[in-house]
Amino acid sequence: MKLKNKTAFITGASAGIGKKCAIELAKKGTNLILLSRRYKNLEKLKVRLEKYDVQVTIYKADVANFKKLQKIAAELEEKSLFPNILINNAGLSQGLDPIDQADVEDWNRMIDTNIKGLLYISRLIIPMMKNFKDAHIINLGSIAGREVYAGGNVYNATKFAVHALNKAMNIDLFGTDVKVTNIAPGAVETEFSVVRFHGNKEKADSVYEGFKPLKAKDVVNSVIFALRQPRHVNIQEIFLTPTAQRTTYLTYKN
Repeated sequence: MKLKNKTAFITGASAGIGKKCAIELAKKGTNLILLSRRYKNLEKLKVRLEKYDVQVTIYKADVANFKKLQKIAAELEEKSLFPNILINNAGLSQGLDPIDQADVEDWNRMIDTNIKGLLYISRLIIPMMKNFKDAHIINLGSIAGREVYAGGNVYNATKFAVHALNKAMNIDLFGTDVKVTNIAPGAVETEFSVVRFHGNKEKADSVYEGFKPLKAKDVVNSVIFALRQPRHVNIQEIFLTPTAQRTTYLTYKN
């Protein structure tokens, strides 16, 4: 796909991988529709991205709020803003407790964001993409969707769901020109661990001590690689880890 003058819809765009996707796509001339709960962050990002002479539309919404998303989708249709690219990036982890000790609200937030949010956005945006001759869905999965690790339980389950839904989308979109790719990284140093540990930065930083984790740009490089393939090539999954990490439970630390 040629990225210039295409339009990408990115969820969770105010930070981390989503923000980096927006920046790298803007550099390549892609117009952007950005969604996040943190609107002030989006406003700052919009000013930065418009320097690349691209159209940037921003929305404040939680991907778990289907009614709000319906209003946004209706507005996009009214404006004839139809995305060629959908990047389902919004996702999070909460807690690292055994099932018998976990906070149920942590479970609800992960399920609502990582599974329902992806489904809600996809349900509303995919119909806008099906008439394009060049369209692509990127689902941000995880190594946690391939291997279960201690304390991961519900987070693992949500990412296993993303892995399954990516396969299901490829089946459901059989006969269309919409490609579907699961980008499944290992340890990436973003706000992920800060959110998991409910804002405990010291505890979050300790996760990445002793080895070099992936950065957001490393993941985005894989996103761009998948998007830039010719029309007849559909990369259904990219699985990447830091060199120091070979499985969810094997990370070499100095």
